[in-house]
Amino acid sequence: MKQSYDVVIVGGAVIGSAVAYFLAANPDFTGSVLVVEMDPTYAKASTSLSSSSIRNQFSNPINVRISQFGTEFIRNFADTMQVGSDRPDLAFHEGGYLFLANTEEQAQTLRENHAVQRARGADVVLWQRDEVAAAFPHLNVDDILLASYGRSGEGWFNNTGLMYGFKNKARSLGVEYVTDEVVAIGREGGKITDVTLKSGAVISTGVLVNASGPRAALTARMAGLDVPVEPRKRTLFVFDCAQSPEGSAAVNQGRLPLMIDPSGVFCRPEGRFFLTGCPPVEDPCSDWDDFEPRYDEFEEIIWPALAARSPAFEAIKAVNQWAGHYDFNTLDHNLIVGPHPEVKNFIFANGFSGHGLQQGPAAGRGVAELIVHGGFRTLDLSEVGYERIVENRPFLEKAVI
Repeated sequence: MKQSYDVVIVGGAVIGSAVAYFLAANPDFTGSVLVVEMDPTYAKASTSLSSSSIRNQFSNPINVRISQFGTEFIRNFADTMQVGSDRPDLAFHEGGYLFLANTEEQAQTLRENHAVQRARGADVVLWQRDEVAAAFPHLNVDDILLASYGRSGEGWFNNTGLMYGFKNKARSLGVEYVTDEVVAIGREGGKITDVTLKSGAVISTGVLVNASGPRAALTARMAGLDVPVEPRKRTLFVFDCAQSPEGSAAVNQGRLPLMIDPSGVFCRPEGRFFLTGCPPVEDPCSDWDDFEPRYDEFEEIIWPALAARSPAFEAIKAVNQWAGHYDFNTLDHNLIVGPHPEVKNFIFANGFSGHGLQQGPAAGRGVAELIVHGGFRTLDLSEVGYERIVENRPFLEKAVI
């Protein structure tokens, strides 16, 4: 490890490693990059504990385009990230998303979102009740007014595979990783000058990238800055099903999609099992080290909703559960990508609020473009920049789950 780097990235999970890769792969970048990661096992990283899904069904055009890029990047990941004979296959299961609406307000939101999605070329269709019943005969759709189904470009994939693919490729291109923790950030007026590591090393830097996930606010505060990001706990459950409906669909070769029930409960196949979760009834800021699952959510919220939605889900049993943290943007639940307006060499890549894996490729590319070119070159992410935080101007996205 040297005493000075052109770029220091705080956090080496999927966002930090995506930034590192896109920097190192950019032919116009000739600088040095150091990624500081406090836990190389990534055991408690949001990346490792996520449901690792991607969808194009958003309400804001920029979020649709971010995910469309993510889909293509994931499809081509093995080729792009090949290092020697290692080709990281993410096992992308293109099962689609199925949003169900049982109120007119929900149905109208699906219609409005669909218009945005189709305008951007997303392969999404709106279905009436009978069309849903024909496609997925295991579902009880008596109360459903409308559904939105992604026929392609949506699904789930290997979460740690994405992270390690970025990391290994970045390292092969010259990026350095160090197991350490940033404990102080040096700043002179409107410029970040260095970082101090827990080991005692002081590293000079030209640019600092905050990719520290749920700990983003702690990193920002070291530089005298603020970002409205905090850890929010989400529990995921894996359940076995006595009479699995997987394979019963009349579309997509019998494969079931990731279904979002009107109650907010979601469910998708996970091998021979199913993965499920729900929005918490209460959603306080979590302690940084609190990863205790909310066990009662399965019996009290998830099972009743799924049993009502499908007879196949009346006899289910949880076989595993874990809790992870969203890096939750309390202003508007959306990503923050871009420099601080007064400290321009401090760049935020934070607040993904549960969408970090699917938005990581576009965010990483965008941050790299800011550093190398001084502005976005491919996809303009200025709408989700830090300026809206200063102005207390929320970025509207209606399809947050």
